[in-house]
Amino acid sequence: MTDVTTGVRLHIPIPLRWGDLDAFNHVNNTAMLKLLEEARVRAFWKPDVGETAPPTAVLDSGLLSGVLTLIARQEIEYLAPVPYQRHPLDVQMWFGKLGGSSIEVCYEVCSPQETAEQGRQIVYARATTVVVKADAATGRPLRLSAEERSAWAPFTGEPILYAHRR
Repeated sequence: MTDVTTGVRLHIPIPLRWGDLDAFNHVNNTAMLKLLEEARVRAFWKPDVGETAPPTAVLDSGLLSGVLTLIARQEIEYLAPVPYQRHPLDVQMWFGKLGGSSIEVCYEVCSPQETAEQGRQIVYARATTVVVKADAATGRPLRLSAEERSAWAPFTGEPILYAHRR
């Protein structure tokens, strides 16, 4: 999907789990952080043999890689309750900024892709996560590599402007 304000977006399908719901029968606000985390892992970590992944999946994962991805900041704006549904949510992602050692990941958490094809997709939430790449041994920030910049640059766009900020 291409959007005038954000350029090309990644579309990461994320299924809901029954345990993501709260007593009000919609996705709990804390579960939303886990859904965003799952989308990041699928979008950025290199796939294992036999797995498929988007072209942005260039980060080595695990302790043996010597690299950490640390969360420096997260912000979520909830726009509508997310009801339980069997089809995966369409988590749309792009980069608001590629820094020296950090990336600003932007998201729109939307109803399933099938609803977009029918012209009635709902945006449930918008979010931003600032991720810092760090050396696992020292904890010091690591510069983004040329490979990472090359893979992520096509997905850069405008950062999210939150409506309810004071």
